Amino acid sequence: MGTDKNLFKLVFSFLCVVFFSNMGVAQTADRQYLVKVGDMAPDFTMKLPDGQNVRLSDLKGKVVMLQFTASWCSVCRKEMPHIESDIWQKHKNNSDFALFGVDRDEPADKVIEFGKQTGVTYPIGLDPKGDIFAKYAEREAGITRNVIIDRTGRIVMLTRLYDEKEFAEMVVLIDKMLNEK
Repeated sequence: MGTDKNLFKLVFSFLCVVFFSNMGVAQTADRQYLVKVGDMAPDFTMKLPDGQNVRLSDLKGKVVMLQFTASWCSVCRKEMPHIESDIWQKHKNNSDFALFGVDRDEPADKVIEFGKQTGVTYPIGLDPKGDIFAKYAEREAGITRNVIIDRTGRIVMLTRLYDEKEFAEMVVLIDKMLNEK
């Protein structure tokens, strides 16, 4: 009887190790990211609808939030008012913070209208061929996604879809990072 119990414990322990060691891999694969927490954020230059260019590497020294979005994404439309009220309105005047929507595959006039429809005032840049998105996630992967980048340019959080608990964790993380010097 004792050997059966020991065998059960051994098999159970092995299965736990396999399951928990693969959880991070499974979550990354399920979310279809090409980057992971701890990676340096891939650099890019993005044009805003007003013609201004934003280069990610020029934002080094700031806490940066990238929100990959598009007007056809219903989950994006659900999440964006929360980004506006819980993050942008709180930190928009903080020179140590930058937030950019990255609109996938749409022209400037559509992006401007999308911003008006959702009531967001944070800048939304253009990613007309999805090339910026493809630096972070599989080209055919879905959106909405958020990438939080620390002052050194490292990715510290990746989200997918709109989950209230994960969103709240992201808000706390941004607040904490901006309170640290």
